[in-house]
Amino acid sequence: MDKTIICRCEEVSLEDIENTANTYNCSAREVKLRTRAGMGYCGGRTCRPAVDAVLEHVTGEKAGHAIPLKVQPPVRPVTLSVLGGNLNDD
Repeated sequence: MDKTIICRCEEVSLEDIENTANTYNCSAREVKLRTRAGMGYCGGRTCRPAVDAVLEHVTGEKAGHAIPLKVQPPVRPVTLSVLGGNLNDD
């Protein structure tokens, strides 16, 4: 099996996706829900095309958008000083 990481945020490998699809005989959407592929910190912005391509190959199903797993940006942007602990933006 292939240990290549497809989704870095959730550390989902190609092997995880293939095993889940084969074990549960599930749809591409269900594989995403079971493995959390594309649901990490980046919200799928980095891995979504790769995840969709792998799922199409593994399940034979094109990425459906009837019930999309949407790409969602952070709630609100924050400055680097806030992330670094300096609460004064001065």
